[in-house]
Amino acid sequence: MKRVVGILFVLLLLAFPTFAQDQTIADIVVASAEAEDAEFTTLLAAVSAADASILEALADPEAELTVFAPTDAAFAALVEALGEEAFNEILTEEDTPRLNEILLYHVLPGIVPSADVVAGLEGAEADDMGAVSFPVVTLSGQSFDVAGSLAEEGSVDLEAGITVAEANLVLDMIDIEASNGVVHVIDAVIVPELRTIADIVVESTEADSPEFTTLLTAVGAADPAVLELLSDPAADITVFAPTDAAFADVEGLDDIVADTALLTTILQYHVFAGSVFSFQLGDLVDDMGDAVVEMANGSNATITVDDMGVTINDANIIAVDIEAINGVIHVIDGVIVPPTE
Repeated sequence: MKRVVGILFVLLLLAFPTFAQDQTIADIVVASAEAEDAEFTTLLAAVSAADASILEALADPEAELTVFAPTDAAFAALVEALGEEAFNEILTEEDTPRLNEILLYHVLPGIVPSADVVAGLEGAEADDMGAVSFPVVTLSGQSFDVAGSLAEEGSVDLEAGITVAEANLVLDMIDIEASNGVVHVIDAVIVPELRTIADIVVESTEADSPEFTTLLTAVGAADPAVLELLSDPAADITVFAPTDAAFADVEGLDDIVADTALLTTILQYHVFAGSVFSFQLGDLVDDMGDAVVEMANGSNATITVDDMGVTINDANIIAVDIEAINGVIHVIDGVIVPPTE
């Protein structure tokens, strides 16, 4: 397999402009956009329109980054899918939160060469069809799966391709080395979730099989700071969201909803700072399978990971990794109540 990856790298050198290894990722994007056979022109325009910190990160010689770079054709396909007006709105909006999120979704912390991608897939557990995948967390804070399939001998089937989210790796345009990382070219723009947690809760109540209707009512009755946090696109939080059935089991729910201070404390007890995905929960726990985490109201809750599943206090986590621009939602089957003095 290393030999195959090496052959791909040689093909890359023949098919793509040669860049000096003292060039940063930003230098490579600019040089490619200005080349005779220009590429990355739309990527350069997007980076230029985004928050200045993104260009600074790509130009930082001390950084260590992996960039999945969409081609101009990939951006053209996105423009066609969204419509030119909608795409231009993303490029020109004043505070650029959606554009920033999209660009950062294409960047991983650390340097991940193609050989490490292949090794990660070969080390993953295959399903009955031989499909393998592993998750990665991007600089946007959201995650996606790197996926492929295994040939009969257990090596990655490169003819079947490797995907990152909805995009294919362009296998003759990988391992473009920079002084501050590596660039892999992809054939589509990968778009993260751009709704906030509040948006997702509201839309869930309007679905054919509505959920979170009581949660939405409770958030509306609580201190406005709760809704502001769930609506803040710049926030980074994990929310354990009780189902409608979970709220229905709470004795004296009407009295709790009428008590703004108590209700606010209970809702804040379902939130903690930082996005923690289901595949990261195991990293939090001790040898006994428990992790004590501080919730937004200041009280501690216990997450337990064992053969029976994952719980927070006495509630089971029944659905995981509903991603938002400002965090992640895990659905629970009970309302958890903070300890009292």
